[in-house]
Amino acid sequence: MIETSSKSITLKDFLDLPETKPAKEYIKGKIIQKPMPKGKHSTIQTELSTAINITLNQIKLLVLFPS
Repeated sequence: MIETSSKSITLKDFLDLPETKPAKEYIKGKIIQKPMPKGKHSTIQTELSTAINITLNQIKLLVLFPS
């Protein structure tokens, strides 16, 4: 995890910031660069989101898009 800000900020202030690439997360008052999924994690994420989408599609509830 890469911390991108040393000072604490509020959630409201974080949500008011423009989106960035790579994405950042708000964790306990700090802005952290969101880690990019690699290898097995990406495979599991794809398989899980596919299984969830199949189930949700059958009940016509919604569609899941992984981040």
